[in-house]
Amino acid sequence: MQITAKLTQLLPIQTGTGKNGEWKKQDIIVETEGQYPKKICVSIWGDKINEGQLQIGNELKIDFDIESRDYNGRWYTDIKAWKIEVINTLNPPATNTTNEVYDKEEDLPF
Repeated sequence: MQITAKLTQLLPIQTGTGKNGEWKKQDIIVETEGQYPKKICVSIWGDKINEGQLQIGNELKIDFDIESRDYNGRWYTDIKAWKIEVINTLNPPATNTTNEVYDKEEDLPF
């Protein structure tokens, strides 16, 4: 599956040791566009974590898998990214570099 969304939040990197050795996971929050935007938590595991791509405000194209599992009678769903591409980066707002002269009388509210 694939989604395009804007990165709005980076959660702390989690690390640990399991039966297959050490692991690390980065959860990110992205927000879709449209009339009813949705926030989605996406998990990125191991060497798929690329901090250069993960900048707040970047628009990302994320390829992912969805998996649900049962634990003590409750179901939990994970969205695991397996490929991330930056579509648009957050650019700082442009500054006015022209030397424009304003007529102060035209700027008055009356």
